Amino acid sequence: MSINVYWMQIGGCGGDTLSFLNADAPNIAEMFQSLDIDLLWHPSLSNKSVPEHEQIVADILAEKLKLDVLIVEGSVIHGPAGSGLFDTRDGKPTKDFASQLAQYAQVVLAAGTCASFGGFGVDDMMESTGLQFCKQKKGGLLGADFLARSGQPVINLAGCPCHHDILAGAITAVANGIVLKLDQFNRPKEWFSTLIHQGCTRNEYHEYRVEEEKFGEKGCLFFHMGCQGPLVSGVCNTHLWNQHSSKTRVGVPCFGCTSPDFPMNTPFFDTNNIEGVPVKLPSGVDRAHYMVYKDMAAAAAPERLKNKGNA
Repeated sequence: MSINVYWMQIGGCGGDTLSFLNADAPNIAEMFQSLDIDLLWHPSLSNKSVPEHEQIVADILAEKLKLDVLIVEGSVIHGPAGSGLFDTRDGKPTKDFASQLAQYAQVVLAAGTCASFGGFGVDDMMESTGLQFCKQKKGGLLGADFLARSGQPVINLAGCPCHHDILAGAITAVANGIVLKLDQFNRPKEWFSTLIHQGCTRNEYHEYRVEEEKFGEKGCLFFHMGCQGPLVSGVCNTHLWNQHSSKTRVGVPCFGCTSPDFPMNTPFFDTNNIEGVPVKLPSGVDRAHYMVYKDMAAAAAPERLKNKGNA
């Protein structure tokens, strides 16, 4: 029996779809075919007419057509003043349509950080939220107690955009009836139980506190350049983007886009620090011990690292 998937784009977002198109082992067409997925609707990929689409929606709401997986991409817009009229479908708030469809879905996937936690627009007139969270707080559009018909909460596939391997892996898992284990922010532990820092090719620079202070050097980007890699969860350095690279591999700091608090109210390329020690340290790290350890590590750094790759 085929797996019916309905994919919504709200809040003007399509970045997670573009990321998903980069999945190539298998590619999405092969994946859908092998899993017997029937993509009922995708606003960018479907070629159905407007009447055909409206009939699909009517059949879902009348329970003539089962909705196995609802995928929502983009932040839920509640503005202005809670009306939702900044983002409409047929003159009505799109948030209401998303909420309605969610009641009929066996599984609900939030594709990307905006759909998961609100992302951009949380603190301005857009009044954005995620489907079941607003930043770190449970609630969002559907409420803290929402459960899909499978008994699972919204599964948050964080990232701006979400990594294509995570999207493909999550869809594959739910299509096969696998219940994903989730962390405190409803992100699958399969992909969000390790830090972006793990797998970074600059880890040795970090351990010896060889710091990059301007772009183009070789050093750790955490201490001065705003890198969030040691603070946030994800797979960017173990599942490379397009199977090729990551931000830190090309000298760009991790922006922390998988965090519920993304985007942070700090510059992307600057670390808030006290005497060279970042204000935010990895969970469980004691500041006093960290300062002593890093000073000792810097003194013991091998010359090949101190030279930052220079002869």
